[in-house]
Amino acid sequence: MSEVLFEMQYVGRVVRVTAIDPATGIEVVSVGDAERSVAALKRLAARKLMYVLKRRAEQSARKERGETA
Repeated sequence: MSEVLFEMQYVGRVVRVTAIDPATGIEVVSVGDAERSVAALKRLAARKLMYVLKRRAEQSARKERGETA
């Protein structure tokens, strides 16, 4: 994953962080404490996005092999 787009929405004491993979259009949302650093919030959202992308790739590979989950 070479690029991740982020959107941050502050709602009171929490921040809603959306991370988007522009190549696939897949996006994830994480919520964190507004007192945390922007870098930490982005890192958390990016890790969640990587997890989702990895899971989808594994599911796709299993489907191609004809395996059932």
